[in-house]
Amino acid sequence: MKQLSKTFVWILMGMLIVGLMGFGAVSFTGSASSVARVGDENVTVQDFARELQQEQRALQAQTGQILPISQMAALGLDRNVLAQLISVAAIDNETRALGVSTGDENLQREILEIPAFQGIDGQFDRETYAFSLQNAGLNEREFEANIRKGTARTLLQGAIMGGVQMPEILGDTLTAYIGARRSFSYVALTDADLALETEVADETTLRAFYDENIDAFTLPETKVITYVQLTPEALVGEVDVDETALRDLFDQRADFYQQPERRLVERLVFANQDAAETAKAQLDLGGTSFETLVIDRGLTLQDVDLGDLTKEALGEAGDPLFAAEIGAVVGPFSTDLGPALYRVNGTLAARTTIFEDVRDELQNELAIGRARRVIEQRGEEIEDLLAGGATLEELAQDEGMSLAQIDWHAEFDGEIAAYAGFRAKAAAVQAEDFPSVDFLEDGSLYALRLDEVLAPRPEPFADAQAAVETTWLENQREQALRAQADDLLKTVQDQGDFPESANVLVETGLTRTAYIDTTPADMLNRIFELELGELAVVQGDDSTVVVRLDEILEPADSAELTLMANAIDEQLNQSLAQALFRAFVEDAQVRARPQIDQHAVNAVLANFH
Repeated sequence: MKQLSKTFVWILMGMLIVGLMGFGAVSFTGSASSVARVGDENVTVQDFARELQQEQRALQAQTGQILPISQMAALGLDRNVLAQLISVAAIDNETRALGVSTGDENLQREILEIPAFQGIDGQFDRETYAFSLQNAGLNEREFEANIRKGTARTLLQGAIMGGVQMPEILGDTLTAYIGARRSFSYVALTDADLALETEVADETTLRAFYDENIDAFTLPETKVITYVQLTPEALVGEVDVDETALRDLFDQRADFYQQPERRLVERLVFANQDAAETAKAQLDLGGTSFETLVIDRGLTLQDVDLGDLTKEALGEAGDPLFAAEIGAVVGPFSTDLGPALYRVNGTLAARTTIFEDVRDELQNELAIGRARRVIEQRGEEIEDLLAGGATLEELAQDEGMSLAQIDWHAEFDGEIAAYAGFRAKAAAVQAEDFPSVDFLEDGSLYALRLDEVLAPRPEPFADAQAAVETTWLENQREQALRAQADDLLKTVQDQGDFPESANVLVETGLTRTAYIDTTPADMLNRIFELELGELAVVQGDDSTVVVRLDEILEPADSAELTLMANAIDEQLNQSLAQALFRAFVEDAQVRARPQIDQHAVNAVLANFH
């Protein structure tokens, strides 16, 4: 029995050790040191964790908010990071197989040139090097190995992408397409040219039009939503704002409420006093203008604009500028940048605001802010009530809460649906969902419930009658314009030219990207489809044109088109090179047969919680 007891203890100890090994397999410091193996290369746990943190910091820099790793995982960003690391490992595996590497001298030169490792004298500093790597969680051997791999990857990438060129015919074809030109004549017909008698359709006509165009009067799928809302404005009367807080806020904005007299000023600086005095003399004699002086210096008026300045801020130029009339140029005066001429563009009077004038405004602002905080605190209480089975109708009985119902669909953005947050929640809500508390952009609290989903259905004629009449009139207008355009087209075909009474407009050598005001948006595209001498009617929302293609021209021989052609060739070459490299990386990954340790991946994510 004693021997059996010992054996049983050893079995338990063995099971415990195996269990602990399992935990170690998914820990940063356990037996699993990698989250993936790609050929002969490993994606280490540390690499994955470091890249996740870098992605997190990058998102924070873009959005100004810290995105938790759990939320990043929900968005699939952790998988993106792992996929990138696997791609890099596949390239490293390929460079190893090909024997691509960099020598010690090149490695040393690259490290010595990295600014982060240089001291205040601009030279490589050993202690700075060690300290920087320590802060990054790397040792020298790991870092230097990464540099070697990075250089090898660059060499391989350069070998694949270098010298890649797309066939010239593609660039030439695109350039010819973009640069092609057309000359044409056209007559634009608008409502002003339309002799359309005022006609009022009777109900029978409108009903027939309604039935023939029922799709235009069909309501989309609609959600009938009941919601309660608590706005900061509803609680303003319940929030106390003491006089001291109002005075403090007024004092904080003293620079805004109390502003001295200012001038809108432009300043043009010259290289020396002689140049400044010569320019001023030319201005006084009327031989030039301030704008011309600015342009001659290669500047714009925006470059010399100083905005609004006080007399004190202008230094020695203050008194003359404040005494000058609007538009006057004074100077030259000495500045830190050299002698300068100043022009006065406007006057801003001094502003003095007393506390009593803005007291109500400040009180409302502070009250709204405090009401928002009260709403935040009440949010948890209301959430508990909803979880306990309270209905929206019961919540609406609380002071400040309001109850309403809307028919919501994707195109509706009125009332509370003007808020993007509400629209997103309304789009996602299902009949089985329980109401929950959420907040709008203005600090309001709301909860909603889906009562019913109405399938797409025709809007009742009585409700749609005004829209039907408007659409019918528009349809009549379009038909009349089209008929008038067809008559003009037939006249031109019969006579061989536009009639003398027509207001014919001529455009010469326009490309596809040209813009002609008050013409249909698709007119130029249609013109480039015509044969020489062909006529066409092009109808748009605001006008209808009858157009004739008069001339087909080759692209203009211009510097602008040459630059565009070069840019197109460069972009095509880059696109081809990148496509080749992507294909290489994908093939390298397939041949490397990546194997992912999901337990290790989960452990890295868990360690961030």
